[in-house]
Amino acid sequence: MSSLTRTHPTGPVADAFEARVREIEEATLAPQATRSYPALRERQEETCGLRTPFQRDRDRIVHSKAFRRLKHKTQVFVAPEGDHYRTRLTHTLEVTQVSRTVARALGLNEDLTEAIGLGHDLGHPPFGHIGEDVIDRCVKQRFGRRFRHHEHSLRIVERLERDGAGLNLTEQVRDGIAGHSGRAPMPATPEGRIVRLLDRVAYINHDIDDAVRAGVLAEADLPREPIAVLGATGPKRIDALVHDVVEQSARAGDIAQGEEAGAAMAALRSFMFERVYLGPAARAEHGKIELVLRSLFDHYTAHPEQLPSLLPEHDDDLAARVTDYLAGMTDRYCIRQFQSLAVPNAFDP
Repeated sequence: MSSLTRTHPTGPVADAFEARVREIEEATLAPQATRSYPALRERQEETCGLRTPFQRDRDRIVHSKAFRRLKHKTQVFVAPEGDHYRTRLTHTLEVTQVSRTVARALGLNEDLTEAIGLGHDLGHPPFGHIGEDVIDRCVKQRFGRRFRHHEHSLRIVERLERDGAGLNLTEQVRDGIAGHSGRAPMPATPEGRIVRLLDRVAYINHDIDDAVRAGVLAEADLPREPIAVLGATGPKRIDALVHDVVEQSARAGDIAQGEEAGAAMAALRSFMFERVYLGPAARAEHGKIELVLRSLFDHYTAHPEQLPSLLPEHDDDLAARVTDYLAGMTDRYCIRQFQSLAVPNAFDP
């Protein structure tokens, strides 16, 4: 048992919980799976008699303000009129679901996989990847820095949530969140590497579904060769890719894709960048999004006294304060803030 003393109420179940989980994991998890104990946190805490450390991390993420804001952040289509388009929240749930499927099939730690999946996109700014690109260019031009959503996800859980106290997540969850992007170093755990790969599996296929629903693509537009390899529908493609990852990973002893499936997925991803992510419809919105975000960035950089205090003590770093505020906005809040600056208020005599 942990050397830390529990101060909350205990009982027979709670007292035996950690020992029982350790026993179950040794009997059922694969040798390379991450064990739930001991909890590796920056600040040591008392143990919980009903949840593993990774389950506690999951709960902290789900109850965070940043997680709730994901429901009003763009996945691909900005402020869509239809109710069935993905948001950053539904994307997060889909990534988590397929990642857990892979983790369970491979005998890896589902709780760790789930926590990483739920937290991986907390740092996404408004307006999806277009918003990320605009903020990155603004910060680079003004302060000589870069903005990357995966790095900001880590900043949120370490520094911004709970009024500056952070969520005090385990080392493995923080590593998986920071490493989920292809621009980041590979996560240290196989569970983190699952989320990194399945994030791409999920978004490529559900973004195709949304693009067809929006009329940006027709089914006939999809490239024939990768569709022939993976399947004609989104569910079939995801099923094929998940099965491929499981079988290839089991053989390789690490998270891996087969050559044929990996090439087909890469071809679909390239197609989506050309036709959807950077296509005519996206470019039509890019200028509007840039106007909104750059106007807000320039305004708050010039008037830092109007920035809210996101931390208990004002961070003297203006770049961080402006970026924290803009990246935390939902799409609709960002638009409202822009309108409050750019549109005259009606005068009622």
